[in-house]
Amino acid sequence: MFTLTQLSNFVAVAEELHFGRAAERMQMTQPPLSRQIQLLEKDLGVRLLDRTNRSVRLTPAGRAFLNEARRILRQAQHATLAVRQVSAGEAGSIAIGFTAASAYSMLDTLLETARTAMPGVEIVLREMITRDQFEALAEHGLDLGLVRPPVTDPDLRSRVAVRERLLAALPAGHPLAAGDQPLGIADFDGQDVLMYSPLEARYFHELLIGIFRSAGVVPVHSQYLSQVHSILALVDGGWGVALVPEAAARLRYAGVVFKEVHPVDAEPVELTLAWRKNNDNPALHALLGHL
Repeated sequence: MFTLTQLSNFVAVAEELHFGRAAERMQMTQPPLSRQIQLLEKDLGVRLLDRTNRSVRLTPAGRAFLNEARRILRQAQHATLAVRQVSAGEAGSIAIGFTAASAYSMLDTLLETARTAMPGVEIVLREMITRDQFEALAEHGLDLGLVRPPVTDPDLRSRVAVRERLLAALPAGHPLAAGDQPLGIADFDGQDVLMYSPLEARYFHELLIGIFRSAGVVPVHSQYLSQVHSILALVDGGWGVALVPEAAARLRYAGVVFKEVHPVDAEPVELTLAWRKNNDNPALHALLGHL
């Protein structure tokens, strides 16, 4: 079977139609170049070149093989470049999980970073609640997760990506929506509060329960929902008030007023990047470096 070196030498001779110039182009002497062409013709079982003391011409078989040789060399160069890009994290793909709420804060930054710094990498997005992301990470279904803490699996690594405030989301006609002054947690005592599900939105559920309990506040939990946009839709309909992450204010509802709240912790909401310790995807580690 012929080698890529033999193909390169043949293409040089076929384009130059002169062994001396072709040898100079390939940075070698003429005798080994002639030997490479002879070996190639022997492997193929056909004559590629007609040689005389004065000229070199391609045979019909040589003309046909020249196109194939060029194609094979281009493919080899492409394959070499492709594997080098993958190894350097400049190509390949990254499967990223995200929660609905993270789409309002960290996700756009992450995607813009990947598009700018790693244009050759394909990003595969999967919207999942935090619990499902942890399972997908463990089963190698995700490379990176945008999750809510805590990250307790010893096989995962993590770092905090975003910290943000809680805002009050209020129906426009609600008494608490009047004025520009911030609210306190005590203002939610006895209010109809749209609450997060203890299963699908466990992080926010436990966060708010802890905040209310620490302040001695007892709201009325009228509904339990898993997604921020669903909560805001009900606030817009006048079904209650809510506490939402600051980034959710990007969702514009005509009937919703957002106001600052002063809990004990100024930025209690955390979003965390999580990935497997043994993940060997070069693109993942390149992205983490850019972030």
